[in-house]
Amino acid sequence: MTDSSRNWWIPVAVLGVTYTIIGIVFALPAAHAQMWRLAAWTLSAVFYGSHIWYERFRRGSSHPRAALHVALAAGLGAFGLAVGANIHAYHIGSTGHHRLLLILSLALWPLITAVPAFCIALVASWVLTRVVRRRNDIGAD
Repeated sequence: MTDSSRNWWIPVAVLGVTYTIIGIVFALPAAHAQMWRLAAWTLSAVFYGSHIWYERFRRGSSHPRAALHVALAAGLGAFGLAVGANIHAYHIGSTGHHRLLLILSLALWPLITAVPAFCIALVASWVLTRVVRRRNDIGAD
């Protein structure tokens, strides 16, 4: 087992925490909430695309493995946001029904985030590889 295959979880963990931080910090400003939400989505999309590129071209991961690592990071970020939402609900004294839904969010948010993230990353990884190969073929002529 090589060093690079043993440390596959490091970018996953770093990006998962990054997604969580982006989601929480960008939700703090009360003014222009829609703009901050759009900025959070844009920044997360940049990290998501960069992670796909990193997995395919720096680490040389296969399409499914790259998609799995990207989806795990997205799922970890969603789990972090669910934890943050639960902590917030506890501090504001949320009602019982709302707290039950937030407890369910600890399992549901990562699932409803990671599954689409895997599917999109799988397709994006394949398309990105094709585009780069075609570009390299054209540049070699």
